[in-house]
Amino acid sequence: MSITERIDNITHLKEDYKQPKPPCPKSVKIELTGRCNYRCGFCALRMRDCQPKAEEDMDLEFFKKITKDMYDNGVEEIGLFYLGESLMNPELTIAACDYLKKMGMPYVFLTTNGSLATPEVLTGLMEAGLDSLKFSINASDHEQFKEVMGVKPKLYSQALEAIEDAWEIRRKGGYATKIYASSIMYDGDQQKRMEDLVDRYVRPFVDEHYWLPLYSMGAVATQREEELGYRPTAGNQGRIGGLVKPLPCWSAFSEGHVRADGMVSLCCFDADGRFQVGNLHEDDWMTIWHNDKFTKVREAHLKEDLKGTVCEDCVAY
Repeated sequence: MSITERIDNITHLKEDYKQPKPPCPKSVKIELTGRCNYRCGFCALRMRDCQPKAEEDMDLEFFKKITKDMYDNGVEEIGLFYLGESLMNPELTIAACDYLKKMGMPYVFLTTNGSLATPEVLTGLMEAGLDSLKFSINASDHEQFKEVMGVKPKLYSQALEAIEDAWEIRRKGGYATKIYASSIMYDGDQQKRMEDLVDRYVRPFVDEHYWLPLYSMGAVATQREEELGYRPTAGNQGRIGGLVKPLPCWSAFSEGHVRADGMVSLCCFDADGRFQVGNLHEDDWMTIWHNDKFTKVREAHLKEDLKGTVCEDCVAY
């Protein structure tokens, strides 16, 4: 199954998930670390008052506990990321992948900006059994990278080099890891520059590349629209070529989201905790998935009336 097929399986809500207490999600994203070495203008992480500390990364034993619970309840896919850049802690990311695959988790995936994906880290991930490695490439050149990602252009070169490194490491090692990439679809000349970049440096070294709209990320992108000149889409409508309507938002029904502190969120862009609905340090997975907070928000989504809910201020509505 391709990565776009997997995405559509989650974002295109099936009828049995369109209920206040849907079945256990097949896919859950877990934030191993809330830290990131980028400062992207469109990212929800800009809503955090300060950068988390290394000691606030998720504890491996806690990760094992919650993912075993998820696995036992029917979760089949674990993403080793949520909002932070997981390769800020490569040892934890590799260890988490190794645990999941040895436990029997069918599919383990990772999205990374690529700048910290050294050959050693890439080899470790593939040896651990990572099923899917996706690079997020969202700038067409060093100048735009510096403007939008807000960090030194050197990281841009490192990210592009990592894609080719991953391709070579897989080829030489005979690993089964699939390699993918995604990019934001912009407008006009900027999109043409992105397509040229992707054709030259990305597509030759990945199994599949796909385009994404500029998500609202809980309205954070609207704050940067005038500064950067990009117009966000309504909510999270999935990928270009497979967009879904904003309501009901699939994020609250068919995919789980866990922050590094163990808090469960109903939103795929919850950087500041406004969408949190439970604490995995206190309750098990299915208790939170079906609790009153979650249920009431889902009821509002199904009615397509979000007045009075935490989702009301999202740019989609």
